[in-house]
Parts: sequence; C-alpha cells; structure tokens
Amino acid sequence: MKKNRPLGPLFADLYELTMAAGYFAHRMAAPATFSLFIRGYPPNRNYFVAAGLQDALQELESSRFTADDIDYLKKLDLFSDEFLTYLRSFRFTGSVTALPEGTLFFADEPIAEVTAPLIEAQVFETFLLNTIGFQTMIASKAARCVHAAAGRPLIDFSLRRTQGRDAGLKVARSTYLAGFNGTSNVLAGQTYGIPVSGTMAHSFVQAFEGDYAAFAAFADVFPGHSVFLIDTYDTRDGARQAVRVAEEMKKTGHIPAGVRLDSGDMAELSRQVRRILDAAGLQEVKIFASSGFDEYKIAKAIGDGARIDAFGVGTNVGVSADAPFVDIVYKLVRTDGRDVRKLSPGKKTLAGEKQVFRETDSNGQFLRDAIGCRRERFDTGEPLLQTVMRDGRTVDTFPTLEQIRDRFADQFERLPERYKTLDAAEKYPVAVTADLEKLQQTL
Repeated sequence: MKKNRPLGPLFADLYELTMAAGYFAHRMAAPATFSLFIRGYPPNRNYFVAAGLQDALQELESSRFTADDIDYLKKLDLFSDEFLTYLRSFRFTGSVTALPEGTLFFADEPIAEVTAPLIEAQVFETFLLNTIGFQTMIASKAARCVHAAAGRPLIDFSLRRTQGRDAGLKVARSTYLAGFNGTSNVLAGQTYGIPVSGTMAHSFVQAFEGDYAAFAAFADVFPGHSVFLIDTYDTRDGARQAVRVAEEMKKTGHIPAGVRLDSGDMAELSRQVRRILDAAGLQEVKIFASSGFDEYKIAKAIGDGARIDAFGVGTNVGVSADAPFVDIVYKLVRTDGRDVRKLSPGKKTLAGEKQVFRETDSNGQFLRDAIGCRRERFDTGEPLLQTVMRDGRTVDTFPTLEQIRDRFADQFERLPERYKTLDAAEKYPVAVTADLEKLQQTL
C-alpha cells in the first residue's frame, strides 16, 4: 500500500492554533489527555466500525510545519514571533491508545485517547475528528449493507458522487474493510490492493447499433470478463441479446460472467431475466444490480424475491445518505496531573484516562461492554484499547487491509443478531464501571 503524503498541521480549525498560542504564552506544556468518541447514534444505528486509525497515526508521526506554513501564519498577524519559532521545530511526541481498525464499538466508548504535551494534543483535534469520523461513518454504513446482502457480493460504485478525491479513496478502503468485495475505483485498487470491478456504461451501448452489437464488441475485447448492461432500451430484449452473444461466445469456450440491471423493478425484472438465461442453459451467468442501493433497498429487493447475485452499491453508501455525519468529539479528560470533565447540559463527559472492557459468553458472543479507568482491573472483560503510538512513533507495523477485514468479520460474527437489525430496535448494553463512576463523583 502506498503511504499518504502528510497533510501538515494546517489541516486544522484556526482555534486550535490560537489556543496553542495561548498555551505557549502561559507556558502550559504539561501532558494532557483527550478522548475521542461518538455521542449517541444516528437514526437506526446500533453499532460502529472503527476505521481511519492508520491514516491518523501516519499523520501524527510525520506532520511538520513547513517554511511556507510559517510564512502564511505570520501574514495572519495573529501570532508572536516566539510562537512561530516554536512551530518550526514542532512535532508530535505523545502516545495514543486506540481501538484497532475493524473493531465494533458503541456510543460513548473511546475510539482513541491521545496523551501529549497540551499544545501537541490540541493541534490535531480537527484532523483526528475528520479522519476517524468519516471513515468510521462509512465503514459502519457498509457493514449494514453487508449484513442486508446475506452473503451476496457487494462492489463499491460510489466514486463519481463522493465529495472529492480523498473521500472516494477512503470510501473504497472503508467499505472493503467492512466486507465489500471490491471497488470500481481504480486508484483505490492501486493504492490499497482492493480488487477492482467494472465493465460498461449505457453510453457504450448507445455508441453501437443496439444491444447485440455493443455486447458482441465488448465480448470480443473481454471474452473472459464480460458483464452486459441490459437495460438501456428494453431489459427483457437486452437479456435476449445477451443470450445471442453468449451462444457465439460458447464457440470459443467462453460465456458472459453476468448481466447487469440498472433500473426498474429489480425484483420482477431479475426473475424474468433469470428465466431467460436459464432457458438458454446459462445458469452460470450471474445477475448484477446497481442504482441507488443501500442496506434498505438491498433488504427490500431480497425480501421481494429478487434473483440478484451481487450488488453495485454507490451514492447512498459513499455519502452515508441517511446519516451523513456522526457526532464525534475530542474532549479533554486529564491535564497537568488532574482529571477534568465537562458538565454542559446534554454534553457531559467522563473524566480520566479510560479503557473499554468487553464481556463475552462461553461461545465468544458479545454480552456487554464497560467503560472503565485506564489502569483498572476488570477480570471478566477483555480490554479493547491498545497502545498504538509512544513518543510520537507507532509501536508496531500496521496490519494489512486483509487482516483488518478479517478482524471485522470475526467481530461481526460475534455480535448477536438482535443488534444487527436495520431499525435499531435494541441497543447494545454499555455501562460505566464503579471505579470510573467514583472518579466522576470526586471531581
């Protein structure tokens, strides 16, 4: 996998730099801990899938203020020369504990905690929220689609409508780690090693004299990888033209890999197309479907008896259309040797450095979680947060994307079915340990 170029510390809201200047002026350099977590659930959500950690750690490790950055900040006429001189040698020297990517987690549980000299921990607030928040949102949406598809392959088709190049890449990675089988995004394929998939658009069919000519031309170039888009004019006739081309392909030892539906009543059309293909002895030819799919439309199509073998999933997942943000926050929980908390109505926080413990039954199925103190002993639960960075350096090599994908699959298998529903009928139990609760009461 290619390593991303650092964005640099200017990928920040201005108030992170003004606060940093204030800390600098008052010589506030003691260690501080910030906790990053999601407050509450978007509609119909029961769980989240941790994603984005690798990007976050790579940026923390390599981010520096360049000479151009310093010149720009000087022109703002906000910062002292002494502070700008300090920024010239700025780097992150702290530590991070975090949930490994692919881990299932729940509202209010820390995804990561950052401990560093106060300025260093503060400057990266927006970057961490943006990076981990977006990728977690998409991975969580993708996981719901994977569950709805009930074993049918899913391909990320979202690139043309994601908000920019970086989002397109991160969507491809996040959907793949949550169980998608590939992406149409060629750059993501090169960057992350994700399988790529795609054949033709309606414009290809329109460029020829009808379905038959277009399918024959495509089969001539890609005899081993032909998927024909059959709904440009009339879906049933398109299926019949695909059969004609398939009969000719058989003479050279090939058949189409599949046909694709992109409009209309997917359940009814897929049944009609399946009958046409089967009558021609093309039981091995798969039916793919695309156009507006997400977990809800996938579940409806399957519930209506669709004969669809795989789905292309695009816009609604690439922008998480029904829940396009998560309420992710980065809150100070300890500074200069004292634990602190926020008491704002509706936005209270838990003071202190924390750990998340997960209890399972004898079969490894998740039972409940508990948020506790970092150094607390909790004999019946497995600690989930791991030390992933120390002294500004990652402590281990990054897992491969396939390993992250396997972690998610294992965790999702162990989450009871009642928490995987698309309507959030029942919330997974998350408690606060007695030790952590006692800490809150002492403040």
